[in-house]
Amino acid sequence: MAHKHYISMMRVEGRASRQAHADLPDGTFEREMGKEGFFGPATHMYHTHPPTGWVDWDGPLRPRAFDLNRLAGPQASPWDAGEVLFNASVRMRFWRAPMRMDHLARNGDGDELVFIHRGAGHLYCDYGHLAFRQGDYIVLPRSTMWRIECSDPVEALLIEATNGSYMLPDKGMLGPHAVFDPAILEVPAIDEAFRDQQGEREWQVRIKRRGLISTVTYPFNPLDAVGWKGDLAPVRLNVEDIRPLMSHRYHLPPSAHTTFVGNRFVVCTFCPRPFESDPAALKVPFYHNNDDYDEVLFYHAGDFFSRDNIEAGMVTFHPCGFTHGPHPKALKGMFQPRKPATDEYAVMIDTRDALEVGQAAADSEWAGYVDSWKTPVADAAE
Repeated sequence: MAHKHYISMMRVEGRASRQAHADLPDGTFEREMGKEGFFGPATHMYHTHPPTGWVDWDGPLRPRAFDLNRLAGPQASPWDAGEVLFNASVRMRFWRAPMRMDHLARNGDGDELVFIHRGAGHLYCDYGHLAFRQGDYIVLPRSTMWRIECSDPVEALLIEATNGSYMLPDKGMLGPHAVFDPAILEVPAIDEAFRDQQGEREWQVRIKRRGLISTVTYPFNPLDAVGWKGDLAPVRLNVEDIRPLMSHRYHLPPSAHTTFVGNRFVVCTFCPRPFESDPAALKVPFYHNNDDYDEVLFYHAGDFFSRDNIEAGMVTFHPCGFTHGPHPKALKGMFQPRKPATDEYAVMIDTRDALEVGQAAADSEWAGYVDSWKTPVADAAE
């Protein structure tokens, strides 16, 4: 979005750094207040206390966390998966898949992004056969018919672009091959495995449209294509194929790690990377008010260096409108990290519109998350 309509007037008052996220005045903690996520005009405040140093919290804006490991399964269909968070543009569900789907699924409400949190197997769809493994993103265009067969039990985060499509982000001056080269995207193949699953026995297709399910029965397997051509197809990308942007002198904002763009939301991926090497640069996420976006993080694997008591399979939810940032223990590595590189994989969803909490989230909530910033941090700025 262009910034020309904002009232923009660069000023400096009191003790402040001339470079964001570096050279903080002694004994201070930086907080960013900005517009349009991390793309619009912003101000950096310098405080004498961590901005998350609250001792009490009352009201619905509180930060929340959900342990999706606690959810039961499996669910026979992705449409049976528990809904975690949702709004008019995006719906997140967590699915423990059966070892073999006995029907085909088809989403008439929007593109589906399937993130394989655990497990491996084979996807069969209109376009052919595609093997998948842990850490894969699979983008399924709207109305694609598909099913999976698992070689290892699958847990997946399903992110629907409701009434919309997934696109790749504009990489600007970095060029189209940065972060990941589009040539690395895999598409399904009409191969022997695909042909072998075709046949004349009865199959059902469960179609979701406007949140309701219709079932269509065929006397044959409708995944019977012998070929296709075009520039629309499912694609697969593994998190290990992502080469994250890095700056050794400046802590990049989360938006630098955008992987897919939807309508009024983005999906970002945090991957292992070296910490910033400049002694004056922040090594942890900076405190910020993201007053235009709700922020969601799904923790996939590794050591989540900015969060305490968070494990793989958990989700944190920070509604827009309050200050948030690293936990107290992480602050101790604000300028001197414990190790030379991060060791984490996480999926972030930032939404322009407020999210509602689904039943799966309510059933798995860790109520103590809001209190996890209370630990004293007297030595955090040392």
